[in-house]
Amino acid sequence: MPDKTALASPEEPTRPRKGRRTRANNEGSIFPYKTGWAGYVWVTTPEGKRTRKWAYGKTREETHEKWLKLHELARRGPVVTKSPKLSDYLAYWLTNVVEPNLAPKTAANYEMFARLYITPALGSKRLDKLTVRDVQGWLNKLRRTCLCCDQGKDAARPETHSNPKRRRHCCAIGKCCKSLPSDWTVHDAYMTLRAALSNAVREETLTRNVAANVKMSVPRKRKVKPWSVEEARTFLESARQNEDPMYPAYVLVLVLGLRLGETLGLRWEDVDLDQAEMTIGWQLQRVGGKLLHRQTKTDASDATLPFPEIVTTALHARQRARDTARDAAGDDWRETGLVFTTGSGRPIEPSNFRRSFANACAKAGVRKVHVHATRKTCASLLVALDVHPRVAMQILRHSQIAVTMNIYSEVSSEETRKALKRLGDHLER
Repeated sequence: MPDKTALASPEEPTRPRKGRRTRANNEGSIFPYKTGWAGYVWVTTPEGKRTRKWAYGKTREETHEKWLKLHELARRGPVVTKSPKLSDYLAYWLTNVVEPNLAPKTAANYEMFARLYITPALGSKRLDKLTVRDVQGWLNKLRRTCLCCDQGKDAARPETHSNPKRRRHCCAIGKCCKSLPSDWTVHDAYMTLRAALSNAVREETLTRNVAANVKMSVPRKRKVKPWSVEEARTFLESARQNEDPMYPAYVLVLVLGLRLGETLGLRWEDVDLDQAEMTIGWQLQRVGGKLLHRQTKTDASDATLPFPEIVTTALHARQRARDTARDAAGDDWRETGLVFTTGSGRPIEPSNFRRSFANACAKAGVRKVHVHATRKTCASLLVALDVHPRVAMQILRHSQIAVTMNIYSEVSSEETRKALKRLGDHLER
């Protein structure tokens, strides 16, 4: 007998002999089948084809209940009669829906969560048989699973290495390291599955999204204390004194609040040093092993920003350094038009910039923070630099001047103001 929970069958049951009562009033076609009961409803598929969809059960009552649900589905619209495995649908979704329509970074994240977390556990499930209990059980197990053991991370490491952390040291030698996924990893894996099933509902491959009925709390974001104005000044002063080649980039990140990708993707054609303004519309990202120079993710990210004197001075210094490097490289110079490049004109790897930033933090003796966390320091620095509130409003992309003025109510010390203004003066020498 077919699976009692199935709603479709590749073969049609044989009708019972004539003269035997098998139907209740208005019940349609329900009759004994093998060791249970079977029934069908005429439905229209998403392709517009009229066909039968079958329901099975051990008793007439169970089959009748499924039969009624089929009637309700048929009344609402097209009904899918064949359902793929979840792994096959995820592959289709990633190739035909995600990659053509979403940003490369987003598509790469979806692919990673599907490959590492969803497909190994749920991929063999048929799409229409996936239940709320299946998804909840998967999430509960994922929270308790050591990723190093489950994904074979330790087995992929060499047996010998000068760095103990890079050779086999846990699961591969029988010592589980208890490398459990973070709350955000579990949450993002769940959201990937939910997004895929939502698309299946949109395409009428599924009638409902079972993942939407699973309880999943959003983890709390870890709050990172941004640098104070004094810490930012100490960092910039140290980078300038140590002649850090990335000092002008640090200025853009801190004073204008540019993201890492926006800073490394900035082009000279988008910078107007005479008018002291730049247009933000491009970013540099490493995605799927490729370094991509692409437009920013949304229109809201694009903006023409005015900038204060310290930025003008830093960019002039970067221009001189670029000219010197180009002359020294000669025929090896590769013109990319980017503001920040290597000594041969090539784009700077984001990971290398993060490493340089961390080293600069250590040399300056300030708290180590991620590059992105410095954006919150930008507003305080603009106050300390005596930037006009209207200009600061445009740089910070505030919609109301009142928001900017709340920041300006916190006035920095006069000593800090003077020290910040001296940074630009030193670069002119």
